[in-house]
Amino acid sequence: MTAAPETTVSAQLLGLLARDLPPDRLTTDPAVLAAHATDRSGARSDGEPLAVVHARRTQDVTVTLRHAHALRVPVVPRGAGTGLSGGATAGEGSLVLDLSGMNRILELSADDQLAVVEPGVITAELDRAARAHGLRYAPDPASAALSTLGGNIATNAGGLRCAKYGVTRDSVLGLEAVLADGTVVRTGRRTVKGVTGYDLTALLTGSEGTLAVITSATLRLRPVPVATATLAAYFATFEAAAEASYAIGRAGVEPALAELVDGPVLEAVDPALPERGAALLVVQCDGAGAAAEAATVARLLAPLAVTVETTEDPAEAEALLAARRGALPALERLGRPLIEDIAVPRSRLAEAVREIRAISAQHDVPVFTIAHAADGNLHPIIVVDPSLDRLPEAAWEAAGEIFALALRLGGTLTGEHGVGTLKRQWVADELGPAAHALQRRLKEVFDPRGILNPGKSL
Repeated sequence: MTAAPETTVSAQLLGLLARDLPPDRLTTDPAVLAAHATDRSGARSDGEPLAVVHARRTQDVTVTLRHAHALRVPVVPRGAGTGLSGGATAGEGSLVLDLSGMNRILELSADDQLAVVEPGVITAELDRAARAHGLRYAPDPASAALSTLGGNIATNAGGLRCAKYGVTRDSVLGLEAVLADGTVVRTGRRTVKGVTGYDLTALLTGSEGTLAVITSATLRLRPVPVATATLAAYFATFEAAAEASYAIGRAGVEPALAELVDGPVLEAVDPALPERGAALLVVQCDGAGAAAEAATVARLLAPLAVTVETTEDPAEAEALLAARRGALPALERLGRPLIEDIAVPRSRLAEAVREIRAISAQHDVPVFTIAHAADGNLHPIIVVDPSLDRLPEAAWEAAGEIFALALRLGGTLTGEHGVGTLKRQWVADELGPAAHALQRRLKEVFDPRGILNPGKSL
């Protein structure tokens, strides 16, 4: 039997969606399609998507996937489009499933310390709602004010507080998700403990929309710490700051965050900052023992740093963190940033920094580095001319060497941003042939026709 022409399939799908979805859900407006073709990474697929479905309820997702599955049309799930690895890019003939309109907090239980949310809820909005009950949502990605919880779950997003509170997966108790054929599944539970069956919740978290489309999540909340104490220390070199960060863990202190910013990033944020030092390490301790832990950290850093400032005042703490939180916007003002996301064992952080600097010099490619020092997660950021329609070859070569460096040091290609399209060619190098093949077989079980976010992750 001869396959139907692509134009016929597209027209058939659009007709079915127009028939079965409410009238405000489907759009083919060229401006909307163009806006949904890329994400914050700047990566683009060939062409533009066929249409955008603006989902408002789980039923919109089931209807969309059922028809797309029957006609073998690719579907790209999407939240706010703040991803940094090309995971939400949509190309020719694909259908974008925009979940940003599913933005309700369905439940917030102070007694059980959990929330049930739709995927389009902005991360910071859940945190604000939880704080009204003396709770907070612990994951703290830099994009919290913009990114959606569904997108965070899809990429297993990290953030500044990962070292103490873990990545997104550590706060996801359960999910409602729709499989490629439109089947609704529920995974996990409302309890902190639970080991019945395989952990499908953990599997779907970080799967980048390639296994199922998340339509709600049960998330763990935590009490707001009774106190916080923040330190900002400037160092003569970035390597010295990285090495100093080891001393914190060796002293038995588990900070909520420990962030490193190199000199070039400091200069991009504020040209006056490098006068204080060539690198900045910001450490925050929280909980009942915050002040005592901060005092211990200050004693450890004082002989190693150029200067050390400490505060227990929240407003002053935000001022000390401003250089870290302003890093990416500052680099975006310089050009188009290619934001890498490697992680290495904490003991090899300084070594990684030295080699990244050598790679930058070898290829004459500027690399700006920030890092979550407490968990070894580095963001070496290559900034290129935004007027170029493609990344220069030297930038790709430098990025490839940075990925190889991460693997050589016993690390990973991505600590929190996901693989998307930008890192897919290196995935097999990290996983190895047996594990890579197993993951591909898992993909086939969940999505036998390969319609969910094809060309991403694996």
